[in-house]
Amino acid sequence: MTYVIINALTPIFVIMILGFWAGKAKMVDNKNVSLLNIFVMDFALPAALFSATVRTPWSGIVHQGSLIVVLTLSMWIAYAAMYFIATKGFKKSPQDSAVLTLTVALPNYAALGLPILGSVFGNSSSTSLAVAVSIACGSVLMTPFCLLILEREKSRAAGTAQGSTLSMLPVLMWRSFKKPIVLGPLLGVILSAIGLHMPHIVLHAIKPLGIAATGSALFLTGVILSARKLTINKAVLVSFLTKNLIQPFIAWGLVVIFGIQPQIAVTAILMIALSAGFFGVVFGNRFGVQSPDAEATLLLSSALCIVTLPLFLSLTSGMMH
Repeated sequence: MTYVIINALTPIFVIMILGFWAGKAKMVDNKNVSLLNIFVMDFALPAALFSATVRTPWSGIVHQGSLIVVLTLSMWIAYAAMYFIATKGFKKSPQDSAVLTLTVALPNYAALGLPILGSVFGNSSSTSLAVAVSIACGSVLMTPFCLLILEREKSRAAGTAQGSTLSMLPVLMWRSFKKPIVLGPLLGVILSAIGLHMPHIVLHAIKPLGIAATGSALFLTGVILSARKLTINKAVLVSFLTKNLIQPFIAWGLVVIFGIQPQIAVTAILMIALSAGFFGVVFGNRFGVQSPDAEATLLLSSALCIVTLPLFLSLTSGMMH
C-alpha cells in the first residue's frame, strides 16, 4: 500500500519540482504567471471538470447522495473552523485566510482520488464514479466560498463594494458562479441532471485540455512556489494537522452519526484523508493574493500524506469486514 501512495504522489512532486526549477532558472517568469494561470483556471481545469461531471450519470450522482453529504459537510466544517482560526487566531487578512482555508478544506481529489480508491476497491466504474462525484462536490460546493471572499475583498479594494456582505451576496455569487472553474463542472452536473448527453465530438475536442489540466496546474504551482521563501510556522502546522488528521476524523464522525454503509463510509474517509489540493494556491495567484502559509501547507501536507494516509487506510480496513 505504501508503494501505491508513493506511486500516486510521485507525479505531483516531479511536476511541481519541474515548475519550481523552471521558475528558479528564469525559464518562466515566476513573478508574472498570469498567462499560465489563465490557461489553467479558465480553460484546462474547467474542461477537465466539465468532462468529468457531464459524463457522470445523474442516477449515479443520486445514488452517491450519502457520500456527497459526508464530503460536503467535512469540507464545510473544516473551512469554517480554519477560516475562523486564520482570521481571529493568526490575524490574517480575509484574502489570505480564504486561500489558506481552501487549501486545507479541499483535498486533492483530481490527482490522488483514483489511484488510492483503485488500490482499495479496484479500478471499477463505481470507483471512477465516486472520484467524479468527489471532484464535483469540491468544485461546485466548495470553491465558491473562496471565490466569494476574494471577489468581496477585490470589490472593497476597488471601492465598488456597496453595503454589507449579505447585501452584496447576490452580486458576489453571480461573479463566482460565472467563473469557468465553477461554471464548467456546474454545467456538467446540470446537463447530467436533465439527461442531455454531450455529443462525442465535443468531449473529444476538449479532451486534450482536460488531459493537460492537472499537469499544468501542478507545474504552475511549482512556478509560484519558486518565487517564495517557504517557512514552517504555527499557522502551517495547524493547517497541516487540520487537513491530514482532524478533517478525516470529522468525516469518520459523520459516517458514524449517519450510519452510512461500509463501502461508502470508507470511500468518504479516504477521500477526505487525501493531501491538500492546489486550488487555493492557484486561486490566490489569480487574484494577486500571496499566501506563503498556504503554499507551505500544500507541500507539507503532500509530503507527510505518505504517513497519514496509510494510518486511515489501516483504521478503515476493519470496516469492510
